[in-house]
Amino acid sequence: MSDLHFTLSSEISAPVEALRDWHFRPGAFGRLNPPWEKARVISAPGALVDGARAIIEIQAGPIKQRWIADHEITPDGFIDRQASGPFAFWEHRHLFEATGPMTSRLTDAIAYRLPMGLPGRIFGSALVRKKLERMFHYRHTVTRTDLARAVQNPPPRSLRILMTGASGMIGRPLCAYLETQGHEVHRVTRRATQPGEIEWDPERGLLDLPTGVTYDAAIHLAGENVADARWSPEKKRRILESRRLGTRLLARTLAAMTQPPAVLISASGSGIYPPDGSIHDEDSSVGDHFLSRVCQVWEEETAPAKEAGIRVVLARIGVVLSPTGGALQKMAPVFLAGAGGPIGSGNQRLSWIAMDDVLDILHRSTFETSWEGPINLTAPEPVTNRAFANTLARVLRRPALLPVPTAVVRAIFGEMADETLLADLAVVPRRLFSLGYCFRYPDLEAALRHILGRPLR
Repeated sequence: MSDLHFTLSSEISAPVEALRDWHFRPGAFGRLNPPWEKARVISAPGALVDGARAIIEIQAGPIKQRWIADHEITPDGFIDRQASGPFAFWEHRHLFEATGPMTSRLTDAIAYRLPMGLPGRIFGSALVRKKLERMFHYRHTVTRTDLARAVQNPPPRSLRILMTGASGMIGRPLCAYLETQGHEVHRVTRRATQPGEIEWDPERGLLDLPTGVTYDAAIHLAGENVADARWSPEKKRRILESRRLGTRLLARTLAAMTQPPAVLISASGSGIYPPDGSIHDEDSSVGDHFLSRVCQVWEEETAPAKEAGIRVVLARIGVVLSPTGGALQKMAPVFLAGAGGPIGSGNQRLSWIAMDDVLDILHRSTFETSWEGPINLTAPEPVTNRAFANTLARVLRRPALLPVPTAVVRAIFGEMADETLLADLAVVPRRLFSLGYCFRYPDLEAALRHILGRPLR
């Protein structure tokens, strides 16, 4: 039976050498894998070389399967071939072509055969074709925009970056982004299981940094998840203390180093501002509610780093759009089931930001020396909860007709509801405006379409 074929080409505003290097770096698979795809790397080469083998666990519904792919380096790119996996045959050519001194063309050319012979082709070809179109549209968009940003705002050199919270919703894609930009990421974790990981225990005051290693930057994202459970007194204690102790340990350790990093980028939250209906920028007063107090402690504990002459960036992050965690992960399945709608009155404002903008801003913060102090990581325009629900429904092609009454939200989530789902929090990124940052996704619908793989036809 003849092979099926899929091909997609895109023009890239970067030299062909940069396009090739980007794909050969360790974070490339993580950066290119769409966030809606459930894929876990079991084994992968650090950098792509001839004969390298990757083992990926993929999941479709309840079914998990391993995909084993072998790689061949070619003069114009590389090929990955399925050694074992869901297809009867799979050969994927990644082609990089120079179209000018500062421009190139990326082509993905795939030949494949579906399992089960003729029945598989009859019943599966349209579904697989649609899946490939959706996936590679995302991949080419990411490649094109990442390389364009690298050309527009290149880091001065490759950096060695220390990162806490590297396995979290932001940390995982940020590691991949930084690695494809040419940096080296050293992950700090409670249980070091992979080569190069660094173990720490904030409760015991332990941070086992390797001797003789210096870092150019540190990014601190670790902290107890705020919205994964109802707030009991114990849950609130863990939320607060995880940030207090972790930030204190990291800041003091960096400050005591003979050669400390030039910058500490420490996560905070837009919840530092009062949800009072006002529009808040970095000069606004802070609130007096639980999340605000958490953010204040979080930021205050960076003081030892600042006193040691380390540039400190306080990233006050809004609601990050990602199907792998946070609000969107909880909302998308409800909307796909046709049961979505506004929460409470729907008039409360939500300060959102696209994941790709978060990654770009955190990366720029590592080397832009004028980026310092509090910076609001939110999109230019907050939206009402009702507008968010209607936009998400439109992107998913579902109705948004089933509102969730305020009383029900409070009954389910308790105190957390008033500080998160029902909070009227309008935060604007005035500092980013003044720094001249250009948002990749200033528009909510465009951001949702990208991150959910639902481009306009």
